[in-house]
Amino acid sequence: MAALTAEGMTPDDHLLDIGCGSLRLGHLAVPFLKPGNYWGTDASLALMRHGRLHELSDPTRLPEDRLIEDPDFAYPGVPDRITLAIAFGVFTHLPAPMLETALTNLRRLPNLRACLFTVFLAPEAAAATRQPDGVVTHPDRPPYHVTESFAAATIHAAGFVPARKPTLLPRGQVLWTASPPQIP
Repeated sequence: MAALTAEGMTPDDHLLDIGCGSLRLGHLAVPFLKPGNYWGTDASLALMRHGRLHELSDPTRLPEDRLIEDPDFAYPGVPDRITLAIAFGVFTHLPAPMLETALTNLRRLPNLRACLFTVFLAPEAAAATRQPDGVVTHPDRPPYHVTESFAAATIHAAGFVPARKPTLLPRGQVLWTASPPQIP
């Protein structure tokens, strides 16, 4: 929530929580946002439904149709009115090409002003890399890492402007923002 509010999120925003799982962010975002302004995607619809029933103090604030099973980052049924997206701790569990797929498919959302996501970073050509908290990441198996240049190039290739945030997150994850280019 702190990263989203720092990005300017207000209750009027429409949030897409990519890889929302059992609503680890959703249980905070749903009460903050106006009813119906939260959308979640995950590979497991059952996990999202469980989170809706057990993590929200008022499940009626989150209509069940706002939870979309989406293992491919295709965002089926996600409306154009989305203004912010977040994928916290998602790409640390997936091969690097999935980041480009996820970002590229977000380009169809005309009102999106930013997508925040986290990755582990490692030096160029690094194999196993020990992160600040001791977790060992890899380029070819979970937990995955990427290079800073790969993250920036991937954001650019998807049609966004990259910004690495200074905030250090749990386990040494690095927060990035992908924003649409500004029209002069």
